[in-house]
Amino acid sequence: MNEKNTNPIIIEMKNIWAGYEYESVLEDINFEVYQGDFVGLIGPNGGGKTTLIKVLLGLVKPYRGSVTIKGLPVEEGRKYLGYVPQLVEFDHQFPIRVWDVVEMGRLGARGLLRRFTTVDHQKVEGALRAVEMLDFFRRPVGELSGGQRQRVYIARALASDPELLILDEPTSNVDPQMSNSIFGLLHKLNETISILLITHDMSAISSYTKTIGCINRNLHYHGEKELTTEMIEATYQCPVDLIAHGLPHRVLPSHHEVKE
Repeated sequence: MNEKNTNPIIIEMKNIWAGYEYESVLEDINFEVYQGDFVGLIGPNGGGKTTLIKVLLGLVKPYRGSVTIKGLPVEEGRKYLGYVPQLVEFDHQFPIRVWDVVEMGRLGARGLLRRFTTVDHQKVEGALRAVEMLDFFRRPVGELSGGQRQRVYIARALASDPELLILDEPTSNVDPQMSNSIFGLLHKLNETISILLITHDMSAISSYTKTIGCINRNLHYHGEKELTTEMIEATYQCPVDLIAHGLPHRVLPSHHEVKE
């Protein structure tokens, strides 16, 4: 197990139980995300991955346990989070430019009825440059590829100037080549921002993230880099073959459970 992380804590979840209409989806979740982390979480559909994000964003209130963001309640601390939802299809004829989409990320700081300032414009430009989409700022979003639109949505989250970027299945609707490109982008962004990533892509997550966890109601996370067979089988309740698809990947050593 890694040595104790001494960086500041951004997210702290203690004994979290949460769900819908009294049906538990998350059970006894204990989880910390530190400054500089790049955490990848995998798990089956319905296992609670998206619910965990909703808890962090204040959209689902736990009925047991506590959550803090930079030591603050979720309602106050979520301003430090940037959220990138799953890529969804929309009307490609809708006339909105790349710049306008990213500028929406400034609404939380500016408000709906206030003019955007020079600072806002600088934040938008910086976010587009960070995702290598500044040259497309006048382009209608509907003309972009799926991977390019995902980069724009990442830029929108970055424009809010967050300390932690949360992404829910950022490569679910893009081809493998573009998926690798997005993971490479996130790896670069992690030099300046902490990242929490939800994904099904086991091969990529074992290549690009710093620590890996598995979630299926319970969370198997030890703040380590290795994704072990035992962690996967405890999460998916069956053997799972890992296929790298040509990506560089780390060796997955045996996991020895620590007995209390």
